[in-house]
Amino acid sequence: MGAHNKQSLAVVTLSAIGVVYGDIGTSPLYTLRECLAGDWGIGVSQASVFGFLSLIFWLLTTVVSIKYLIFVLRADDAGEGGILTLMSLAGRNLDSRFMTLVVLMGLIGGSFFYGDGVITPAISVMSAIEGLEIVAPSLDTYIVPLSIAILTLLFVIQRKGTGSIGKLFAPVMMIWFLTLAVLGARSIIDYPQVLQALNPYWAFNFFVKYKLISFFALGAAVLSVTGAEALYADMGHFSCKAIRIAWFVVVLPSLLLNYFGQGALLLQHPETIKNPFFLLAPEWALIPLLLLSAFATVIASQAVISGVFSLTRHAVRLGYLPPMRIIYTSDMESGQIYIPAINWMLYFAVLVVIASFKSSSNLAAAYGIVVTGTMALTSVLFCIVAAKNWHWNRWAVSLLLALLLLIDIPLFSANLIKIFAGGWLPICIGAAFLIVMTTWRSERFNVIRRLSEHGNSLQAMIASLEKNPPVRVPGTAVYLSRVVNVIPTALLHNMKHNKVLHERVVLLTIRTEDVPYVANVQRVTIEQLSPSFWQVVARYGWRETPNMEGIFHRCAVEGLNCRMMETSFFMSHEALIVGPRPWLLRLRGKLFLALARNALRSPDLFEVPPNRVIELGTQMDI
Repeated sequence: MGAHNKQSLAVVTLSAIGVVYGDIGTSPLYTLRECLAGDWGIGVSQASVFGFLSLIFWLLTTVVSIKYLIFVLRADDAGEGGILTLMSLAGRNLDSRFMTLVVLMGLIGGSFFYGDGVITPAISVMSAIEGLEIVAPSLDTYIVPLSIAILTLLFVIQRKGTGSIGKLFAPVMMIWFLTLAVLGARSIIDYPQVLQALNPYWAFNFFVKYKLISFFALGAAVLSVTGAEALYADMGHFSCKAIRIAWFVVVLPSLLLNYFGQGALLLQHPETIKNPFFLLAPEWALIPLLLLSAFATVIASQAVISGVFSLTRHAVRLGYLPPMRIIYTSDMESGQIYIPAINWMLYFAVLVVIASFKSSSNLAAAYGIVVTGTMALTSVLFCIVAAKNWHWNRWAVSLLLALLLLIDIPLFSANLIKIFAGGWLPICIGAAFLIVMTTWRSERFNVIRRLSEHGNSLQAMIASLEKNPPVRVPGTAVYLSRVVNVIPTALLHNMKHNKVLHERVVLLTIRTEDVPYVANVQRVTIEQLSPSFWQVVARYGWRETPNMEGIFHRCAVEGLNCRMMETSFFMSHEALIVGPRPWLLRLRGKLFLALARNALRSPDLFEVPPNRVIELGTQMDI
């Protein structure tokens, strides 16, 4: 049994290396180059190289090893992580007056992740393909077309699922990290003095020597920790123990060896600043390294794209995005999903980014703002969870928050100067998704409130129908109702126009609970309201997809037998019209109408056979 557990942990740890650490694992391709050859003109010297290496070492230690690995990974919801999960946890024991602020922070963090999802694939793949300049300088004109071709292939195969492809992720990334370690170690052996940069003195000396420039140069050093949020977002696929073991045993040592190896190379040969990563390798290994880098960056991009899919599903199930088609590409792993609308939206955004910025150095200027912004929001939300949910000592939590923000706020502030150099792009992408999420949530709530305002009592209506029944027809009618104890709009219209009622009427409400999963024994609650009326409430977690066959199965277990082919589903369809509003709210209403027209319809969302559905429409001003 012990041997089996060890083997399982080893397999899970290897898988974590392939999925969780793809983004941060490809940062050595461009980070040190951007630190020293960026817009600041710091150049290669012992003070600058040692200073940046010391900053990178302590950022990896404090941000990743301590903040995320030790603290943030504790905040899981049934094993699930991510900024929206943290938002949900933070809001459970919070006063309602602070709830809006917590939701806003969570939505801003989630929106920022969409910006990251556009930049990461572009900068990762381009930085790998730029190795062509070292192999054959004459091929530099092919960097952009090759990057576009590789990413096009990546987005096209998303619909096939990552199950079979994912089996290659772990071995390839393991080879990648071992290659990072070997290349770095070779260079460190030639110049071991570079290890002096482990001393935090060099980080402080860097700030003293370069003064104001050193503060803004933090915006380049932060490239070394981009991808840290993936540790938390992907924890639902792996155990915390596996993620921690993978980091401390494989990933962190490999990254440090490579960064310090690049530093040693630069101090001996300053001219290698044009691409210190590839120039670490002997000439015979350049082409294999180029191919391995391309594979590694594709895997890093895949991990980010999958993270965007997971975030979108979470937002849809919590009601912050309209229902959309979600395809499950694996029968075994619920996390392997494909969302066509988001996939192609990301693809076209990535194409525009690559065609506009044309190099990874230019993209680096756009990178960092949304990442550091999400890090700061994560710190605040985590400390709220620690204080309110876990009842940690308030003084200890306040001290922890101060220490975390002491790192996050300078990193975010240092990146703000990038806004005019390209940082506006991920911010605009995040702002667009934030507007969409807040618009859908608030306008949909208003529509549901309007539909529930007809004032008739459900109990009174049922009593009246039982006392003076209309014409009864055989079979079961299911009326979907968004709110319990409210007369479904479809029922009102059916009685008004058809003046008939089925022998058995089920009022069905499907709820998304603020948890990832709901146990099957808690799935369905049934209440008999009268001899022929039943109220059914089906509960699902935000990682689950409602399924009408599954609901009927649980109803049968609870004593209410329904057969799909003997049941008619009555659903309401609202034809919405934007009424008189101020111009800004009118634009918001138009956006909501566009989202509603393109949202997945209820029969498709709940997997109801189309030939069993009857839709009754109504027109409504919003």
